[in-house]
Amino acid sequence: MSLVPYALTRPFLFGLDPEHAHEIALDAIARLQNTPLQCLWSEARVDDPVTLAGLKFPNRVGLAAGLDKNGRCIDGLGAMGFGFIEVGTVTPKAQPGNPKPRMFRLPEAGALINRLGFNNLGLPAFLDNVKRARTFRAAGGILGLNIGKNAATPIENATDDYLIGLAGVYPHADYVTVNISSPNTKNLRALQSDEALDALLGALTERRAALAREHGRQVPMFLKIAPDLDEGQVHVIAATLGRHGMDGVIATNTTISRDAVKGLKHAEEAGGLSGKPVLESSNHVIRQLRGELGPKFPIIGVGGVMSGADAKSKIAAGADLVQIYTGLIYQGAPLVRDAALAIKR
Repeated sequence: MSLVPYALTRPFLFGLDPEHAHEIALDAIARLQNTPLQCLWSEARVDDPVTLAGLKFPNRVGLAAGLDKNGRCIDGLGAMGFGFIEVGTVTPKAQPGNPKPRMFRLPEAGALINRLGFNNLGLPAFLDNVKRARTFRAAGGILGLNIGKNAATPIENATDDYLIGLAGVYPHADYVTVNISSPNTKNLRALQSDEALDALLGALTERRAALAREHGRQVPMFLKIAPDLDEGQVHVIAATLGRHGMDGVIATNTTISRDAVKGLKHAEEAGGLSGKPVLESSNHVIRQLRGELGPKFPIIGVGGVMSGADAKSKIAAGADLVQIYTGLIYQGAPLVRDAALAIKR
Protein backbone atom coordinates (compact mmCIF):
# COMPACT_ATOMS: atom_id res chain seq x y z
CA MET A 1 0.00 0.00 0.00
CA SER A 2 1.34 3.44 -0.92
CA LEU A 3 2.67 5.49 1.97
CA VAL A 4 0.91 8.70 0.88
CA PRO A 5 -2.77 8.30 -0.11
CA TYR A 6 -3.49 9.77 -3.53
CA ALA A 7 -6.49 11.60 -2.06
CA LEU A 8 -4.00 13.89 -0.29
CA THR A 9 -1.98 14.76 -3.40
CA ARG A 10 -4.74 14.96 -6.00
CA PRO A 11 -6.17 18.35 -4.87
CA PHE A 12 -2.71 19.91 -5.28
CA LEU A 13 -2.21 18.39 -8.73
CA PHE A 14 -5.74 19.25 -9.88
CA GLY A 15 -5.11 22.86 -8.83
CA LEU A 16 -2.44 23.10 -11.54
CA ASP A 17 -2.64 23.22 -15.31
CA PRO A 18 -3.15 19.57 -16.38
CA GLU A 19 0.03 19.28 -18.44
CA HIS A 20 2.11 21.03 -15.78
CA ALA A 21 0.74 18.65 -13.13
CA HIS A 22 1.57 15.73 -15.41
CA GLU A 23 5.15 16.93 -15.81
CA ILE A 24 5.60 17.47 -12.05
CA ALA A 25 4.33 13.97 -11.27
CA LEU A 26 6.55 12.31 -13.91
CA ASP A 27 9.59 14.31 -12.82
CA ALA A 28 9.09 13.18 -9.23
CA ILE A 29 8.67 9.54 -10.23
CA ALA A 30 11.73 9.71 -12.48
CA ARG A 31 13.88 11.13 -9.68
CA LEU A 32 12.64 8.85 -6.91
CA GLN A 33 12.20 5.52 -8.72
CA ASN A 34 14.45 2.75 -7.44
CA THR A 35 15.05 4.65 -4.19
CA PRO A 36 13.50 4.07 -0.75
CA LEU A 37 11.11 6.98 -1.45
CA GLN A 38 9.39 4.88 -4.12
CA CYS A 39 7.29 3.59 -1.22
CA LEU A 40 5.34 6.86 -1.42
CA TRP A 41 3.28 5.44 -4.29
CA SER A 42 4.12 1.72 -4.43
CA GLU A 43 1.39 -0.92 -4.42
CA ALA A 44 1.79 -4.70 -4.12
CA ARG A 45 1.39 -6.41 -7.47
CA VAL A 46 -1.58 -8.77 -7.71
CA ASP A 47 -0.44 -12.22 -8.84
CA ASP A 48 -2.74 -13.33 -11.66
CA PRO A 49 -0.46 -14.57 -14.46
CA VAL A 50 -1.64 -15.14 -18.00
CA THR A 51 0.29 -16.07 -21.16
CA LEU A 52 -0.62 -14.13 -24.28
CA ALA A 53 1.21 -13.78 -27.61
CA GLY A 54 3.94 -15.94 -26.12
CA LEU A 55 4.49 -13.54 -23.21
CA LYS A 56 3.80 -14.31 -19.55
CA PHE A 57 2.04 -11.31 -18.00
CA PRO A 58 2.16 -11.20 -14.15
CA ASN A 59 -1.39 -9.86 -14.14
CA ARG A 60 -3.89 -8.49 -16.63
CA VAL A 61 -3.63 -4.75 -15.85
CA GLY A 62 -1.25 -2.50 -17.75
CA LEU A 63 -0.44 1.16 -18.27
CA ALA A 64 -1.51 2.57 -21.62
CA ALA A 65 0.93 4.43 -23.84
CA GLY A 66 0.90 8.21 -23.72
CA LEU A 67 1.43 8.77 -20.03
CA ASP A 68 5.20 8.20 -20.18
CA LYS A 69 6.01 9.20 -23.75
CA ASN A 70 9.78 9.16 -23.28
CA GLY A 71 10.08 5.99 -21.19
CA ARG A 72 11.59 7.87 -18.23
CA CYS A 73 9.54 6.25 -15.46
CA ILE A 74 9.27 2.55 -16.31
CA ASP A 75 10.50 1.27 -12.95
CA GLY A 76 8.64 3.88 -10.91
CA LEU A 77 5.35 3.31 -12.67
CA GLY A 78 5.91 -0.43 -12.49
CA ALA A 79 6.01 -0.12 -8.70
CA MET A 80 2.30 0.71 -8.79
CA GLY A 81 1.53 -2.97 -9.38
CA PHE A 82 1.17 -3.11 -13.15
CA GLY A 83 1.64 -6.43 -14.89
CA PHE A 84 2.78 -4.60 -18.02
CA ILE A 85 3.67 -1.08 -19.07
CA GLU A 86 3.56 0.51 -22.50
CA VAL A 87 5.61 3.64 -23.15
CA GLY A 88 5.70 6.07 -26.08
CA THR A 89 4.43 6.98 -28.58
CA VAL A 90 7.94 7.58 -29.88
CA THR A 91 8.67 9.05 -33.31
CA PRO A 92 11.99 8.79 -35.20
CA LYS A 93 12.82 12.46 -34.63
CA ALA A 94 12.15 14.63 -31.58
CA GLN A 95 9.17 16.92 -31.95
CA PRO A 96 7.41 19.44 -29.67
CA GLY A 97 3.84 18.39 -30.43
CA ASN A 98 0.96 20.80 -30.77
CA PRO A 99 0.82 24.32 -29.26
CA LYS A 100 -0.15 24.72 -25.59
CA PRO A 101 -2.58 24.59 -23.89
CA ARG A 102 -3.30 21.08 -25.14
CA MET A 103 -4.65 19.10 -22.17
CA PHE A 104 -7.95 19.72 -20.37
CA ARG A 105 -9.76 18.07 -17.46
CA LEU A 106 -13.51 17.41 -17.46
CA PRO A 107 -13.89 16.28 -13.83
CA GLU A 108 -17.69 16.12 -13.95
CA ALA A 109 -17.35 13.38 -16.56
CA GLY A 110 -14.18 11.72 -15.23
CA ALA A 111 -12.53 12.61 -18.51
CA LEU A 112 -9.61 14.32 -20.21
CA ILE A 113 -9.16 15.92 -23.60
CA ASN A 114 -5.66 16.08 -25.03
CA ARG A 115 -4.17 17.20 -28.30
CA LEU A 116 -0.53 16.69 -27.35
CA GLY A 117 0.46 15.42 -30.77
CA PHE A 118 3.17 12.82 -30.09
CA ASN A 119 5.43 15.29 -28.25
CA ASN A 120 8.60 13.34 -27.46
CA LEU A 121 12.39 13.51 -27.37
CA GLY A 122 12.88 11.21 -30.36
CA LEU A 123 14.02 7.63 -30.77
CA PRO A 124 17.65 7.83 -29.48
CA ALA A 125 16.69 9.51 -26.18
CA PHE A 126 13.74 7.15 -25.77
CA LEU A 127 15.96 4.08 -26.18
CA ASP A 128 18.49 5.45 -23.71
CA ASN A 129 15.71 5.70 -21.11
CA VAL A 130 14.37 2.23 -21.88
CA LYS A 131 17.82 0.71 -21.46
CA ARG A 132 18.21 2.35 -18.04
CA ALA A 133 15.06 0.68 -16.68
CA ARG A 134 15.91 -2.42 -14.65
CA THR A 135 13.72 -3.40 -11.69
CA PHE A 136 10.31 -3.67 -13.38
CA ARG A 137 11.44 -6.16 -16.00
CA ALA A 138 13.70 -7.98 -13.55
CA ALA A 139 10.56 -8.66 -11.48
CA GLY A 140 8.80 -10.18 -14.50
CA GLY A 141 7.01 -7.07 -15.81
CA ILE A 142 6.27 -6.90 -19.54
CA LEU A 143 7.33 -3.78 -21.48
CA GLY A 144 5.61 -2.59 -24.65
CA LEU A 145 7.13 0.10 -26.88
CA ASN A 146 4.71 2.20 -28.94
CA ILE A 147 5.80 3.70 -32.28
CA GLY A 148 4.32 6.43 -34.48
CA LYS A 149 5.15 8.85 -37.26
CA ASN A 150 6.51 12.38 -37.12
CA ALA A 151 4.01 15.16 -37.80
CA ALA A 152 6.25 16.58 -40.54
CA THR A 153 6.37 13.28 -42.42
CA PRO A 154 3.83 13.26 -45.28
CA ILE A 155 1.19 10.60 -44.81
CA GLU A 156 2.28 8.90 -48.04
CA ASN A 157 5.71 8.38 -46.44
CA ALA A 158 4.39 7.27 -43.05
CA THR A 159 5.59 3.68 -43.53
CA ASP A 160 9.20 4.92 -43.56
CA ASP A 161 8.81 6.33 -40.03
CA TYR A 162 7.19 3.15 -38.71
CA LEU A 163 9.99 1.03 -40.18
CA ILE A 164 12.60 3.23 -38.50
CA GLY A 165 10.70 2.98 -35.23
CA LEU A 166 10.32 -0.79 -35.45
CA ALA A 167 14.02 -1.35 -36.14
CA GLY A 168 14.98 0.94 -33.26
CA VAL A 169 12.75 -0.49 -30.55
CA TYR A 170 12.82 -4.15 -31.63
CA PRO A 171 15.87 -5.28 -29.58
CA HIS A 172 14.50 -3.66 -26.40
CA ALA A 173 10.77 -4.49 -26.50
CA ASP A 174 8.74 -7.37 -25.13
CA TYR A 175 6.11 -6.27 -27.65
CA VAL A 176 5.78 -3.40 -30.14
CA THR A 177 2.61 -1.38 -30.68
CA VAL A 178 1.93 0.33 -34.00
CA ASN A 179 -0.12 3.45 -33.21
CA ILE A 180 -2.22 4.60 -36.17
CA SER A 181 -5.14 5.87 -34.12
CA SER A 182 -4.19 9.15 -32.43
CA PRO A 183 -6.52 11.96 -33.55
CA ASN A 184 -3.81 14.54 -32.87
CA THR A 185 -1.47 13.91 -35.82
CA LYS A 186 -2.92 15.11 -39.11
CA ASN A 187 -4.26 12.32 -41.35
CA LEU A 188 -2.87 9.57 -39.09
CA ARG A 189 -6.19 7.77 -38.80
CA ALA A 190 -6.30 7.49 -42.59
CA LEU A 191 -3.84 4.62 -42.10
CA GLN A 192 -6.74 2.58 -40.69
CA SER A 193 -8.33 2.42 -44.16
CA ASP A 194 -8.19 -0.79 -46.18
CA GLU A 195 -5.39 -0.20 -48.69
CA ALA A 196 -3.23 2.00 -46.44
CA LEU A 197 -3.37 -0.47 -43.55
CA ASP A 198 -2.65 -3.40 -45.82
CA ALA A 199 0.45 -1.68 -47.22
CA LEU A 200 1.70 -0.56 -43.79
CA LEU A 201 1.29 -3.94 -42.10
CA GLY A 202 2.76 -5.73 -45.09
CA ALA A 203 5.91 -3.63 -44.87
CA LEU A 204 6.15 -3.98 -41.09
CA THR A 205 5.73 -7.75 -41.06
CA GLU A 206 8.39 -8.11 -43.76
CA ARG A 207 10.80 -5.96 -41.74
CA ARG A 208 9.97 -7.81 -38.55
CA ALA A 209 10.88 -11.13 -40.17
CA ALA A 210 14.30 -9.72 -41.04
CA LEU A 211 14.73 -8.32 -37.52
CA ALA A 212 13.76 -11.66 -35.99
CA ARG A 213 16.50 -13.37 -37.97
CA GLU A 214 19.01 -10.66 -37.02
CA HIS A 215 18.24 -10.72 -33.29
CA GLY A 216 17.28 -14.36 -32.90
CA ARG A 217 13.91 -13.61 -31.31
CA GLN A 218 10.36 -12.94 -32.49
CA VAL A 219 8.86 -9.84 -30.87
CA PRO A 220 5.03 -9.69 -30.90
CA MET A 221 3.51 -6.76 -32.76
CA PHE A 222 0.15 -5.21 -31.87
CA LEU A 223 -1.97 -2.61 -33.66
CA LYS A 224 -3.72 0.19 -31.74
CA ILE A 225 -7.02 1.36 -33.23
CA ALA A 226 -9.60 4.08 -32.63
CA PRO A 227 -13.08 3.77 -31.09
CA ASP A 228 -14.58 5.93 -33.86
CA LEU A 229 -14.96 3.08 -36.34
CA ASP A 230 -18.11 1.66 -37.88
CA GLU A 231 -18.70 -2.08 -38.13
CA GLY A 232 -17.45 -2.20 -41.71
CA GLN A 233 -14.18 -0.57 -40.76
CA VAL A 234 -13.68 -2.94 -37.81
CA HIS A 235 -14.36 -5.88 -40.13
CA VAL A 236 -11.67 -4.69 -42.56
CA ILE A 237 -9.15 -4.15 -39.75
CA ALA A 238 -9.84 -7.60 -38.29
CA ALA A 239 -9.32 -9.26 -41.66
CA THR A 240 -6.10 -7.31 -42.25
CA LEU A 241 -4.70 -8.25 -38.83
CA GLY A 242 -5.17 -11.91 -39.62
CA ARG A 243 -3.80 -11.65 -43.13
CA HIS A 244 -0.52 -10.13 -41.94
CA GLY A 245 0.02 -12.32 -38.90
CA MET A 246 -0.25 -9.57 -36.32
CA ASP A 247 -0.07 -10.83 -32.75
CA GLY A 248 -2.77 -8.69 -31.17
CA VAL A 249 -4.86 -5.54 -31.22
CA ILE A 250 -5.28 -2.73 -28.70
CA ALA A 251 -8.78 -1.29 -28.59
CA THR A 252 -9.05 1.62 -28.26
CA ASN A 253 -7.41 5.01 -28.40
CA THR A 254 -9.21 8.28 -27.54
CA THR A 255 -12.42 9.41 -29.26
CA ILE A 256 -13.24 12.54 -31.22
CA SER A 257 -16.92 12.20 -30.26
CA ARG A 258 -18.30 14.69 -27.75
CA ASP A 259 -21.79 13.19 -27.32
CA ALA A 260 -21.16 12.18 -23.69
CA VAL A 261 -19.75 15.54 -22.56
CA LYS A 262 -21.91 18.13 -24.34
CA GLY A 263 -22.33 21.32 -22.38
CA LEU A 264 -19.35 20.75 -20.08
CA LYS A 265 -16.48 23.22 -19.80
CA HIS A 266 -13.74 22.38 -22.34
CA ALA A 267 -16.00 19.85 -24.11
CA GLU A 268 -15.49 21.55 -27.47
CA GLU A 269 -11.71 21.62 -27.28
CA ALA A 270 -10.06 19.78 -30.17
CA GLY A 271 -8.30 16.53 -29.39
CA GLY A 272 -8.96 13.04 -28.13
CA LEU A 273 -11.42 12.45 -25.30
CA SER A 274 -10.46 9.78 -22.77
CA GLY A 275 -11.81 8.48 -19.50
CA LYS A 276 -15.25 7.36 -18.39
CA PRO A 277 -17.17 8.54 -21.51
CA VAL A 278 -15.12 6.18 -23.71
CA LEU A 279 -15.89 2.98 -21.78
CA GLU A 280 -18.87 1.74 -23.75
CA SER A 281 -17.68 2.77 -27.22
CA SER A 282 -14.40 0.99 -26.54
CA ASN A 283 -16.21 -2.09 -25.24
CA HIS A 284 -18.41 -2.09 -28.36
CA VAL A 285 -15.33 -2.27 -30.60
CA ILE A 286 -13.84 -5.00 -28.39
CA ARG A 287 -17.01 -7.10 -28.67
CA GLN A 288 -17.00 -6.83 -32.45
CA LEU A 289 -13.30 -7.63 -32.68
CA ARG A 290 -13.76 -10.71 -30.52
CA GLY A 291 -16.57 -11.87 -32.79
CA GLU A 292 -14.48 -11.24 -35.91
CA LEU A 293 -11.17 -12.64 -34.64
CA GLY A 294 -12.34 -15.68 -32.70
CA PRO A 295 -11.64 -16.72 -29.10
CA LYS A 296 -7.83 -16.94 -29.17
CA PHE A 297 -6.66 -13.73 -30.84
CA PRO A 298 -5.09 -11.41 -28.20
CA ILE A 299 -7.06 -8.24 -27.46
CA ILE A 300 -5.98 -5.51 -25.04
CA GLY A 301 -8.91 -3.38 -23.92
CA VAL A 302 -8.34 0.26 -23.01
CA GLY A 303 -10.67 3.21 -22.57
CA GLY A 304 -12.69 4.35 -19.58
CA VAL A 305 -11.38 2.02 -16.87
CA MET A 306 -12.07 4.04 -13.72
CA SER A 307 -12.84 1.15 -11.33
CA GLY A 308 -12.50 -2.58 -10.83
CA ALA A 309 -15.99 -3.03 -12.30
CA ASP A 310 -14.93 -1.18 -15.45
CA ALA A 311 -11.91 -3.46 -15.79
CA LYS A 312 -14.18 -6.51 -15.49
CA SER A 313 -16.44 -5.06 -18.20
CA LYS A 314 -13.50 -5.04 -20.61
CA ILE A 315 -12.84 -8.72 -19.93
CA ALA A 316 -16.55 -9.48 -20.30
CA ALA A 317 -16.55 -7.69 -23.67
CA GLY A 318 -13.77 -9.98 -24.89
CA ALA A 319 -10.47 -8.40 -23.86
CA ASP A 320 -7.66 -10.57 -22.50
CA LEU A 321 -5.82 -7.69 -20.82
CA VAL A 322 -6.76 -4.13 -19.88
CA GLN A 323 -4.85 -0.86 -19.81
CA ILE A 324 -5.48 2.34 -17.85
CA TYR A 325 -4.38 5.96 -18.22
CA THR A 326 -7.03 8.57 -17.37
CA GLY A 327 -8.28 6.42 -14.49
CA LEU A 328 -4.80 6.57 -12.96
CA ILE A 329 -4.92 10.37 -13.04
CA TYR A 330 -8.32 10.45 -11.31
CA GLN A 331 -7.94 7.49 -8.93
CA GLY A 332 -4.21 7.07 -8.39
CA ALA A 333 -2.15 3.91 -8.00
CA PRO A 334 -4.79 2.01 -5.93
CA LEU A 335 -6.83 1.65 -9.13
CA VAL A 336 -4.19 -0.73 -10.50
CA ARG A 337 -4.64 -3.14 -7.60
CA ASP A 338 -8.44 -2.73 -7.56
CA ALA A 339 -8.66 -3.55 -11.26
CA ALA A 340 -6.31 -6.54 -11.03
CA LEU A 341 -8.15 -7.96 -8.03
CA ALA A 342 -11.55 -7.47 -9.66
CA ILE A 343 -10.41 -9.41 -12.73
CA LYS A 344 -8.77 -12.14 -10.66
CA ARG A 345 -11.93 -12.69 -8.61
